[in-house]
Amino acid sequence: MGARKPDAKSFLFLQGPHGPFFAELAKAISESGASVAKIGFNEGDRFFWRDRRSFVGFSESEAKWPEYIHHFLKDRITDLVIYGDTRSIHQTAIKAAKELGIRVHCFEEGYLRPYWVTYEREGVNGHSRLMNLSVDDMREALKSIDTEQPEAPARWGDMRQHILLGAIYHWQILTRNRRFPNYKSHRDISVREEFRLHFKRLLTRPIHASKRWRATRQIKRNGFVYHLSLLQLSHDASTRSHSEFENMQEFVSVCIRDFAESAPLHHHLVFKSHPLEDDREPLSKIAAEVAEELQVTKRVHFVRGGKLAELLDFARSVVTINSTAAQQALWRGLPVKAMGQSVFSKPEFTSSQVLKDFFANPKKPDLTAYRDYRQYLLFTSQITGGFYSRKGRVRLVRKVVDMVLSDDDPYEQLSKFSAAPMQQLPPAT
Repeated sequence: MGARKPDAKSFLFLQGPHGPFFAELAKAISESGASVAKIGFNEGDRFFWRDRRSFVGFSESEAKWPEYIHHFLKDRITDLVIYGDTRSIHQTAIKAAKELGIRVHCFEEGYLRPYWVTYEREGVNGHSRLMNLSVDDMREALKSIDTEQPEAPARWGDMRQHILLGAIYHWQILTRNRRFPNYKSHRDISVREEFRLHFKRLLTRPIHASKRWRATRQIKRNGFVYHLSLLQLSHDASTRSHSEFENMQEFVSVCIRDFAESAPLHHHLVFKSHPLEDDREPLSKIAAEVAEELQVTKRVHFVRGGKLAELLDFARSVVTINSTAAQQALWRGLPVKAMGQSVFSKPEFTSSQVLKDFFANPKKPDLTAYRDYRQYLLFTSQITGGFYSRKGRVRLVRKVVDMVLSDDDPYEQLSKFSAAPMQQLPPAT
């Protein structure tokens, strides 16, 4: 790559979401005159990066990564681009980048799912700047903006593409990874098992869709009052890094025990698994066993994946660790209890009750405060589009490339706008 000119931007991409999004964003950035490069750690990274000239493979042991990335960044990189900030290789790169004064661009799944992507600087989720911003801070930044909020779509439009791209990624590693003999996944399971689970999800989608339809219909038709518990993936970095739970099994057990002890006898508890749940933990079986032990079997239900809106429309309240899907509940005015750290854990609209008290009598959120919070996100870090479908990626790249090239992060851009005379912004969607 060579030494960069002092005034030229030079972007280094590390691991991104499964698929070609990072490659497509890099192409758009390079057309601005900036240089781009990619460090890949396996054949899946290499497969989705189309420009072989700018691809650099790291095939050494992870012990050599800190020295390698510090040397790579020094003197020739101005901007680092990553997906998620809790993988060990990304944490090491972020540390080196901050020491060298290099800007860090972080992408993540949308805080306002299902049809937005998150773009922030320096950190996301529990490391986001949002963690230190109050609702009053957000209202101050929004004072000069006159616009209505768009409605949140009730679907995640590229789930099949997400699963397919994940399967392709792991197939490349499984069958063609000779160039990367030291590669180890950041997951707890082997690449072979990861591929098997992705492939199994593709094959069993029709069966699970049928079971899900029957379970959802039963819940909607029976007319009982229910609390909805949103499950996440046990290997989700946000779950492990920003909560006290090691896995979903612990969370399921806590929910059922507190529900059994304090919820009114005519109330029920519905667990909804994550759309990408792969059964590495048999959560439905675990829930059934705990419910039987506590003699609440007839009051505990399990729904595998599917559309969240169908269940939210009739729910009494929502419990989660820190799933951003809970914001669809807040948008509907439902009480929400978050058991971990999250960007939406603001005292105005996320319950501070202990879980037993929440099940007994959940407190409603301050909807005015939540709408102000949501509007702030829509004009800063939430970008319409998606990582996995072609249509979603085209829309996302078009919207985010100038934000990435800007010297100001999304929150600073809004602050500067707010200092200007009142004007109207276009809708966010």
